[in-house]
Amino acid sequence: MDVREAAGREASPTADVIDSQSVKTTESGGPRGYAAEKMIKGRKRHILTDTIGLPVGMIVHPADVQDRDGAPDLLASIRSAFPWLRHIFADGGYAGDKLKGAMAGLGDWTIEIVKRSDTARGFVLLPRRWVVERTFAWLNRNRRLAKDVEATIESAVTWLYIASVKLMSRPLAAA
Repeated sequence: MDVREAAGREASPTADVIDSQSVKTTESGGPRGYAAEKMIKGRKRHILTDTIGLPVGMIVHPADVQDRDGAPDLLASIRSAFPWLRHIFADGGYAGDKLKGAMAGLGDWTIEIVKRSDTARGFVLLPRRWVVERTFAWLNRNRRLAKDVEATIESAVTWLYIASVKLMSRPLAAA
């Protein structure tokens, strides 16, 4: 990836950060589910970013799919494109043996759960996890992604990729 090399990094990342975002859909929004933890009826955008915040892989599915259930599909989709990827930083939604068992067939992975301190109050910047949250903020600057209006999941993913191309082309144009 030229953007990573322009930032002084290796072309292929060895560590990434994974997270999901629940997004409301419109009435014509196609397949959707209910995310009880966020009280949102819609879809869930699952993204994997490198450690500088560039999108590596993205999938969209109904919001009722748990994070640890959606992660293996996302990781399997990028495995051949990023063979040196070994370390994944994640939040508590990805903890547990179910995800580790699903990922055992995908290769040698290390998942590090970055947890919030029990004594923390209010907003706390968490190591590594802030990177993927910033990427969500960057992607949400695109008006088309503010609310999921797409009739199909494929077109919702396509708009995420269009927004990420815009995101990655800016540093290259400035160089």
